[in-house]
Amino acid sequence: MAEHQIEDPKIAFAYLRPSCVLLTKEPTTANVEALSGHLRSVSDGVLQQLQDYILFPLRFVLKIPGSKREGLIQAVMEAMTYVLENTCVQSWDSLRDLFSELCLCLCSPKDPGKPATTSEELKLAVLRCLDALIHSAYGDIVFKLYEPIMLPGLGAAVSLLLALAEHEKARGVQAASLKCLLSLFQQCNCEEEHIEPGQNERYLLGRALATFLPGISRALGHVISGDVRQGHAVTVKAMQVWYKAFGLVMADEQLQKTDSDEAAGDLGRVADLVVKRTPSWQKATSQRLAMVLQKIISCTSGHPHWRVRLELVNLSYFLLSQCSQSVGECVGPLLEALVGAVNDEEPEVKDRCSAALDEVAQKGQDFTDILSENLHSLVSSLPRVMRTSDDQRKLFVLNVFLGYLKILGPKVDAVLTSAVHLERISKALMQVMELDVTDVKIIEERTLKSSTDLRPDVHQIPSQRKYFLYFTDDKIFSALRKICRMLGYYGNLYLLVDRFMELYKESLVYRKQAALVLNEVIVGAAGIGVEMDSSRIDCSGKNQEDLKSSIMSIIEEYISLSNWHLPTVSEALEGKLEYMTPLVPNNLERNCLQLLPASKTPTLHQLNSNIWQICIQLEGIGGFALALGIDFRLLLMMSLYPVLEKAGDESLLVSQAAFSAMCDLCKACDYSSPKELVMKNSDYLLNDVSLNLARPSIHPHAPRVLAVMFTHSDASLLPLVADVVQDVLTALDLSYEQRTPQFCTVLHSLMKALVRWFPASTGCQKTPSKETQNKECVNLRQFLLDYKKQKELAEGIGVEEEDPKDLDVASPASDEDMDGPAEKRELPLHIQIAKDVMERCSHLLSDSNLRIRLKVLDILELCVCVLCEMEDELLPMVHRCWPALLHRLTNDDPLAVPRAFKVLCVLGELCGDFLRKRVSKEVLPRLTSSLKKQEEISARSGPVYTHTLAYKLQLAVLQGLGPLCVKLDLMEADLDRVIDACLPYLSCRQPIKLQEACLSVFRSLMDLDTDLCWFSLNELCCPVTYEPPHPHLLPVTLTGSDKPRNQFTDNVLKLLQEFDAPQEQDAT
Repeated sequence: MAEHQIEDPKIAFAYLRPSCVLLTKEPTTANVEALSGHLRSVSDGVLQQLQDYILFPLRFVLKIPGSKREGLIQAVMEAMTYVLENTCVQSWDSLRDLFSELCLCLCSPKDPGKPATTSEELKLAVLRCLDALIHSAYGDIVFKLYEPIMLPGLGAAVSLLLALAEHEKARGVQAASLKCLLSLFQQCNCEEEHIEPGQNERYLLGRALATFLPGISRALGHVISGDVRQGHAVTVKAMQVWYKAFGLVMADEQLQKTDSDEAAGDLGRVADLVVKRTPSWQKATSQRLAMVLQKIISCTSGHPHWRVRLELVNLSYFLLSQCSQSVGECVGPLLEALVGAVNDEEPEVKDRCSAALDEVAQKGQDFTDILSENLHSLVSSLPRVMRTSDDQRKLFVLNVFLGYLKILGPKVDAVLTSAVHLERISKALMQVMELDVTDVKIIEERTLKSSTDLRPDVHQIPSQRKYFLYFTDDKIFSALRKICRMLGYYGNLYLLVDRFMELYKESLVYRKQAALVLNEVIVGAAGIGVEMDSSRIDCSGKNQEDLKSSIMSIIEEYISLSNWHLPTVSEALEGKLEYMTPLVPNNLERNCLQLLPASKTPTLHQLNSNIWQICIQLEGIGGFALALGIDFRLLLMMSLYPVLEKAGDESLLVSQAAFSAMCDLCKACDYSSPKELVMKNSDYLLNDVSLNLARPSIHPHAPRVLAVMFTHSDASLLPLVADVVQDVLTALDLSYEQRTPQFCTVLHSLMKALVRWFPASTGCQKTPSKETQNKECVNLRQFLLDYKKQKELAEGIGVEEEDPKDLDVASPASDEDMDGPAEKRELPLHIQIAKDVMERCSHLLSDSNLRIRLKVLDILELCVCVLCEMEDELLPMVHRCWPALLHRLTNDDPLAVPRAFKVLCVLGELCGDFLRKRVSKEVLPRLTSSLKKQEEISARSGPVYTHTLAYKLQLAVLQGLGPLCVKLDLMEADLDRVIDACLPYLSCRQPIKLQEACLSVFRSLMDLDTDLCWFSLNELCCPVTYEPPHPHLLPVTLTGSDKPRNQFTDNVLKLLQEFDAPQEQDAT
């Protein structure tokens, strides 16, 4: 725009006249552009006065017969757009003529009903000009476009614009044509000033658009449901045009007024185009539009772009607020679309939907029947949708379900009193929430580190992910949980609990789903995870009592024998099925249970189903505790024992679910940790354990509870539990064959707890490194003193002298003999328990079951660690256990030997000299011969060998042999045997880990006999030739000096370099 615009009309006329005259004579693109440039030097006020004069040459160019270049027409459109944007069209005739001329520019010369096949740029220029024309109409002259006499021309324009929006491939043209339609319908939402139509004008506009409503719905329906690649902007604009036109025609306020037949005789054939919006027309149109609306909702409800979903919310709210009475058939789909966005992932969509729902909910009395019918229809189709649709569609349908509940609010209670609705909703939830229990990993995940192995202060572990049969997306499960909680929050709690408990008892197929729903219903009834509503706050006291009553009845059903003691492990995994003992003698009652007769092994499917059922029930107990809060303490006596029972289950999923439930109990009942929970309630827990230990056929899992208690407690529990431990040991003696695995688990937990409660100060952890250092410091001095003494003894010096120390040694014994035997002092409780347990281990070490033997070896190791501070008690017990342990070391399964060898290493560290002769005579020959026998096999083997039991046994022995020799201080002959067995493993042909373990053996033996190790290695490979320091001395030739480089060279050189390193340090 020019810096100084012309403000004088006369000057402006003189300035523009040459360009206008030249354009009329020579209609070229250059002349149009010249005129356009001159127009920008004239002010808007002057342009308004000269509007007709300026537009005349431009319109003249358009009227010239014959074909014209597109560039010329485009330049004319741009010039006219500039004029119209900066002026107002004040004459109806000008508006009508310009409107007709612009529409002619859009249509095809050969077929005026279709758009012309011109360039995208030209179409955009014409559409912008048309939009500017409609915006420039002054006053109310634009409403003359919607009078009946103008219906043919208006219809032609609407058809052209719809055709461009529907068939044009260019996004810009589509968007521009849709924007023109909005402007033409006086519904434009741009930033320019608009004429706000009054009631009469809106009526006139609605009557005119009623004629074109079928075509508008058809064309825009195609655009909205078109390819996603057309872009979200086109879809949004098409939706705006559709519902704004729909709202104008079907507005409630308009249809209350009867269409008149004014001047119908003067219209001629045009009168046939005028639509009379009678009740019958209204009903028929509503039915047809409902089908279009269903199509639009299905295409846009799950659209990937959030602005399209936002526009669907606007569409639903606009039509519900403007046309709810006139389009009764559409209210249902509109509500469905609106509530479907209540949980949209985009915050702006969610907020807009919530605001719209709040306004609609205020008119809930008008929509209650429709919402109820829609809810019934939705839940009826829900199972089919969940089986056949994709996850996106499933999530939308569930969000619609949730939205209905939110709109109904407290009226959900009234809906649920309908038996038909309650039946449909409950059965739909049962079918939708069916779990997938075919995964073999469920039964495979055993308790390698269960809650009995967790630290007492460990915090809550992550919740388990459930896998469902008909969906995989976690968002779908989250939506289902919200639905159940909303039902519990707004519905009648007793009614819901009774219904789902009925389904829980009715069939095994529904049991897990019913428990899931019950858990969420209770949590929702407590207001957890639900948007609070003031409508139920006033009855919170009553609800707390109702909640407690319902929770008690559900927990009683959950922990009943038939639903709690379910088999979770197969006979093949357990060795023998311990859970098949009939817990209920009544045959009829047994048929209702998931317990199987002893002759029938449960299938994988049944075991997985049982595991998930127990997990869901445990989650429910935790959720119930959170729902009741501190009031749940009154229910701990009935629920804590069963939860601890499952915390010791062998199934990983069950034990983790039980521990999570314990954490929930702590949070709800105001305990700081599971440890405090167990300690504060240990009195009645131990009472139940003691009683149930005497009834193993009915309560076979009492030892599990005791094991979990040991894990989550401290030393203050020991005096309380001492009698129960004796009961366990007595029961083990009496029912050795039937219940050994369970009792071993308890004893293992007990000994782990004792090791944790009474850590050894120094007796169990010797410090050989310091002793070795001191030994090295006095080695030379002690050697010389011993040498001097031995020399004097050899020469007879001091033989007859009596050592006064020898006389003093006997005096305490004589005093003791005179005073009589000393009273045996009472042992500490934990020492006595460890002795009793270790005594049982001496017998159980010979059990025929490998799993029991392995468990007993672990228990034995822990017992030794507890007794290490009292050597007088430890050594006799080691003597008693030695024969059985020796058998495990020398003649047992390859799985048991490494574990037994580990126990031997611990014994060697603590007992030392007591075991030296036994190991030297009974163990070492077997171990070394086994190593020699296997060395050739391992040297020739490939990578697969490292996965065999033989390899693992070799590795375990080599890793522990060196420290064992040091702790027992073995003599030279035994060291020779060990060195001879280990030397072959220095070969580079052995597996890497075996070589590393062998190197560790030699590093340990260096502390015992450095010279022997050095000589043995040099016999194998001697890298240095030793020259005599004096000519009179004979040269020293070692066997290894003549050997060429071989498979042992690298490892031997590595060890010899380590020999030289300490010598160099001493020299410095």
